[in-house]
Amino acid sequence: MHAATLVYDRQSGWSTDGAEPSPQAQAVLWFGAPEVAADAQAYQGLRNRFPNAAIIGCSTGGEIHGEDVLDSSGVAAVVRFDATRLRAAERRAADFAGPRECGLSLAQELAADDLRAIFVLSDGLGVNGTQLIEGLTAGISDRVVITGGLAGDGAEFGVTRVGLNSPPEPGVVAALGLYGEALRIGWGSAGGWRPFGPERTVTRSRDNVLYALDDKPALDLYKSYLGEASAQLPGSALLFPLVIRPSLGDGYNVVRTIVGVNEADSSLIFAGDVPEGWSAQLMRGAVHQLVDGAVAAARQAGSPAADNSSLGILISCIGRKLMMGQDVADEVEAIADVWGPIPTVGFYSYGEISPHGFSGQCTLHNQTMTITLFSEAA
Repeated sequence: MHAATLVYDRQSGWSTDGAEPSPQAQAVLWFGAPEVAADAQAYQGLRNRFPNAAIIGCSTGGEIHGEDVLDSSGVAAVVRFDATRLRAAERRAADFAGPRECGLSLAQELAADDLRAIFVLSDGLGVNGTQLIEGLTAGISDRVVITGGLAGDGAEFGVTRVGLNSPPEPGVVAALGLYGEALRIGWGSAGGWRPFGPERTVTRSRDNVLYALDDKPALDLYKSYLGEASAQLPGSALLFPLVIRPSLGDGYNVVRTIVGVNEADSSLIFAGDVPEGWSAQLMRGAVHQLVDGAVAAARQAGSPAADNSSLGILISCIGRKLMMGQDVADEVEAIADVWGPIPTVGFYSYGEISPHGFSGQCTLHNQTMTITLFSEAA
């Protein structure tokens, strides 16, 4: 396996500052700022350069390249596998009754006895990530590792885009299946946020819409914590994610972040489901805590060879980027300290997809650093 990375700006196009990508590359994974993802020239530059590769990409809340966090740019990983087979598929979410059906359709197309992993990118606003994952996992063996993320739109929550072998568009879900015993895939996911305040019960919700906590309007509760910052909802709520678990003290928990609000019924719209009866608690973080979470995720993913025979894909949450501000690069620098100099790209998302560290089952995370590490057996 050989991996190389590229960086895009709208003046000079795609360029590399390291190893040259292989002209025999089978896959290109790319992530662009909203204005870059919406510009067909960015995609076309990759297609012209890699005419035979599967090209999968999305819009972002920020781009990751090596130890740098960028804005208003594009990044790409170009991969040539030696013994791993690839197959790509995409769906338009509007063509299905719901996200679960969309995910199941993708899984059924990609399913095979030697399927080892699926990397998936989804529209970040119009698709319920929890239900998408339910469909994907229902259609394949539980031995298959699923990772990926929900496309971003900075902190605007306006339009997100995904594309497979075409310029990214709203409403698309795309997936890349990887096949064969040679593939080695590591994964890790950790947050670093800390709960505060009382644990509450989700007393009214429907799928990813939360209406009430302890029988009190959910939006009113958030506004009471945000104060003047409530005028910037939903973006300001990214600083206060919600950790949910099936019951008080349960070891299984996931973090949810807000992607929309409804003033008319005082509800909050999350990237994934918030089931009734679950326990919920607000969270907050500090830079050093979130960096520690990123380090934990890198260690979970494994120890790559410090060369171009491995590829790291980092998908972190837009909420982490907003909270850390000018220190946001600290989390990717910390990962580089763990791994050494390997090709690494990624993006800031509206939701992260990875197996759960407690259960091992794939789930939708928010406010985490989620890592996928690809390599092949020697």
